[in-house]
Amino acid sequence: MRQSQSCDACRARKVRCVRENLEDPKQSCKHCIALGIPCTYDYRPKKRGPPNLYLRRLQEAAAAAVASQSEQTNQTNDVTASISPVSAHQSLASPIHSSLSPLQQHIQPPSLEPILTPIQTSAAIISPSRYPIAADSYHNHYSPVNTILPTSTSGALLPQKTDDNQSYSFSESYGGFPAYNWSYKHQQPFPVLLPSVIPPLSYYYRPHRLEDIAPRDSISLIIALFFDFVYPLTPCIHKPSFMADLHTKREERDPLFFALVMSTVASTLVQVPRSYVPMERSVVRKLAQRCYEASRHITTAAYDPPMSTHVVIRYFDCIYHFCEGNDAAQHAAFGEAAHIAVTLRMHEESSYEGLDPIECEVRRRTFWLLFDADKSMSILLGRPICLRDEDCTVHFPKELDDEYIIHSAYLPQPRGKTALVSGLNYISRIFALLGEILVRIRVDKRSPPQGQFATARLEEVQSLHSRIMGALVHTPEPLRLKQTCRQSRLPAECGGAGFRQATFAEVKDFFENPKASRANALNPFLVMQANLYVTQQLVRFVVEQYRDELIMALQGNIDEHQVAEDREAVASDLLNILHSIPIQSIATNGPSLVHKVRFVASTLLDAVRKVETAPASAARAHAFLWDFLSILSEIERNYLLDDDRDGTSSGDGGISMI
Repeated sequence: MRQSQSCDACRARKVRCVRENLEDPKQSCKHCIALGIPCTYDYRPKKRGPPNLYLRRLQEAAAAAVASQSEQTNQTNDVTASISPVSAHQSLASPIHSSLSPLQQHIQPPSLEPILTPIQTSAAIISPSRYPIAADSYHNHYSPVNTILPTSTSGALLPQKTDDNQSYSFSESYGGFPAYNWSYKHQQPFPVLLPSVIPPLSYYYRPHRLEDIAPRDSISLIIALFFDFVYPLTPCIHKPSFMADLHTKREERDPLFFALVMSTVASTLVQVPRSYVPMERSVVRKLAQRCYEASRHITTAAYDPPMSTHVVIRYFDCIYHFCEGNDAAQHAAFGEAAHIAVTLRMHEESSYEGLDPIECEVRRRTFWLLFDADKSMSILLGRPICLRDEDCTVHFPKELDDEYIIHSAYLPQPRGKTALVSGLNYISRIFALLGEILVRIRVDKRSPPQGQFATARLEEVQSLHSRIMGALVHTPEPLRLKQTCRQSRLPAECGGAGFRQATFAEVKDFFENPKASRANALNPFLVMQANLYVTQQLVRFVVEQYRDELIMALQGNIDEHQVAEDREAVASDLLNILHSIPIQSIATNGPSLVHKVRFVASTLLDAVRKVETAPASAARAHAFLWDFLSILSEIERNYLLDDDRDGTSSGDGGISMI
């Protein structure tokens, strides 16, 4: 680099540097001679442009690695010099746990965050399982991680004991599982320290133990609650193979299976009534978030190649965010699940050739769950349709329970026994009809039909109306609605302050009393009845609304009295359905059912207010429906895990919560 023309002193004073002999580099300039100071030329101009931060990080990382290795070498030499050969052999055999007592090992499990312990892999032969283990077959492009990171970041996901008063325990046996070890400690916030090196995604894609998150007995209890209360509505896991893999601790060999377990637990905790989980709501919420984040750490590094397990995991994550009120995250998770499903061609029947029966049915069930959720979000939130019916050729799932689906064949379902998946098939048919009407509504909104095209469209809509009204005529006996109120009129006991207060008390007992009867909530067919028949009335209402709009466009007027009678019929039928099903079965459906009833009830109330000549019976039906909606809103409130969002209500709350 060429020398600067001015000396350091002149450059600092910003004056001209003058020397008598420019050829002599050792001669001092006139200013330095006058001031009696040394004349130096140490300044070097900086390189133009931004600093090379990448090079700086590499240099810092290399220096840190060298320092850490030298420190570990010194510590190893010190320890080796002071132990016997026997203890040295033991310490080499167990480098992680040798310095921890059994209590410390329980309190400080391996974390999902970067730690100083190296990643250990097992060379043991793994027996074949239902789900192909992604870690054994794929992801060979991930290189082993040897990066050593600071220990200050390893405590973010560790349950640390900070205060004895912060432990929530449940000492009695619960749900057939020993719950003596059911405890969860509040976590104090840890200071966030940025690591000097950002770990690659492959660092997180490694096996973990369930005990890293919570005691195994606690996880087993939550999984049992999933199959008792959540599985009938979302049967996207093959129970026998899932439980077998859980029993053999497959999660300690397969990271993706660990993520599946974590997402299942997280979605279950936000869906089951809080009295079923013996923990405070704030603790349940923290555990659900911890499980979701543990799953997300792994799935972000496991997209390629795609598997059906990815779709199930992201679908469960979508449910978790829906119940937590994370709208953007919910739709992002659903979008990922839907697009991975399309990448796997789960919407095409031809893609199922060559798959074993278990994989086929898991894919079919998962796809139709996504299809139904897509139509539900489309009508309730006004979103575009993602999975169009005309693009789908996949068949409905076979109506077989899981124990009759094995790797090599489909076993016959016993005569007279209704499969749980039949509820999914019937509601998928209803949502398929909803998809047909929504496509027509949105196409006509962009380009309204005229003349004979409008007449043809009206005929199509009337045909859809007939199909939706008869969609549940041939349901099996366990799914058939048992009417308690005659549809021609609404008896006095279907509403009123007395009914409202009694139902509120029943809802409170269901959510807060662990010893309350759960017979109706444990009946999967009663739970599915509520979802089936309420969804049918929702689709019927949408079809009738658009039918009336077409008639108005064709004729220029419409019989307001007939419209009011049709709206009254919808309100009466919906109210009869809600009264025909036990409140515990309705409550088990959670907030999604509340949104459907609220959508119909709010639009019906607007219609009645616009019609001055509406019959008194219509106003009475809508008043009763709003009374019931206040009860449903109480159910929705009890699912909230955030005390800040949890309002107060009572049997006299009326519609103030709506």
